[in-house]
Amino acid sequence: MWGSEPTCAPARRLRRGLLGLSLAALVALPLAGEAAAAPGSSGSSGSSEDSGSAGSLGSASNTGSAATAGSSTGSGENGGSVSAGSVIPGPLQNERPPLPPLRDDITVAAIVGEEQKTEQMVRFTVASPALRREVGVEVLLPKDNSVPRPSIYALEGVDAGEDTSGWATIGGAPAFFADKNVNVVMINGGVSGLYTDWDRVDSGVGLHKWETFITEELPPLLDTRLRTNGDKSLLGISMGSQGAMMLAHRNPGMYRGIAVFSGCYSTTDDLGRVSVQATVSSRGGDPGNLWGEVGGPEWAAHDTVRNAEQLRGMDIYVSVSTGIPGKYEELGSPDFVDRVFIGGPMEAVANACTHRLDARLDKLKIPATFDYEAVGIHGWSYWRDRLPKAWPTLARSLDLPA
Repeated sequence: MWGSEPTCAPARRLRRGLLGLSLAALVALPLAGEAAAAPGSSGSSGSSEDSGSAGSLGSASNTGSAATAGSSTGSGENGGSVSAGSVIPGPLQNERPPLPPLRDDITVAAIVGEEQKTEQMVRFTVASPALRREVGVEVLLPKDNSVPRPSIYALEGVDAGEDTSGWATIGGAPAFFADKNVNVVMINGGVSGLYTDWDRVDSGVGLHKWETFITEELPPLLDTRLRTNGDKSLLGISMGSQGAMMLAHRNPGMYRGIAVFSGCYSTTDDLGRVSVQATVSSRGGDPGNLWGEVGGPEWAAHDTVRNAEQLRGMDIYVSVSTGIPGKYEELGSPDFVDRVFIGGPMEAVANACTHRLDARLDKLKIPATFDYEAVGIHGWSYWRDRLPKAWPTLARSLDLPA
């Protein structure tokens, strides 16, 4: 999560070790007394391979990114007392690429470029008035495009790159969807942005107006260019899981289904606020630029657990693991420390967040599939393995064969 190479300098390794200890403390505090499983849950054992190494976690990490400085967390459902100044200290922040320059001459959303990357993947360049720049959007095309097809919008983690999506490079999406009759839309960019609209431009992580881009500007362009049937569902990992859930509950009726892995779905309880602020500040962003006063009305408006009623009628799949190392954590491998001491606690935080959403949906009697993996850390290796498990829910939502 905190770098892009499986090996790193001793100083950076030390920072990661200290961060791992902080994460462990963050996990232990809110999870004291947390129920082992929510009502109506069903566990499952799973696995997967890849890079939960620096590369994997760096491409998609969000939940509980780190312990905060100068903050405290309450133990109640809404008892958090995280302040706007509760951020990850500079020495523990991850490197980030230069911010894309903003433009004032983009007044109409339009596809301004197109590149055929493979037989079944095209990358569009989209001019966005909301984001004041051009954005890359990769699309996996259906196996059979003889009739209009539905779309899945796939979101990734905190280090979402400008040039390509982790779903395309290490997430296994091209191979998995190669025989599926669906468009898979992979957004490029959005580091630390949570796929939401921020109140202000941030000097650390830039301009974020992703909800406007994803829900208003992009769909008409792709629906016309790709001759889709207009039906849409959402897919997300880590930060992208929280972003997908927020898009779903804030835009009821727009999406037919959602599948998310290893996310945190609240913003106003103790764990949710720490998670959001850590996600934003881990790359140098200021949580004060996000949704106004921390814990205020706009934070509540982005809280999926509070607004879970808006998910009624959707096909829902949610999965998470425990943070316990699994078959991809090999003692002696160069990324072992990152996977176990960063990826493990992050997944444990996501596990606690998932139980809270599970309990809320169960209380509201909103049907959903919750899949609790017995082992696994926060990384692409495990998310790739969960993709086939999520497909029946996504397929059902879009009237496709599973």
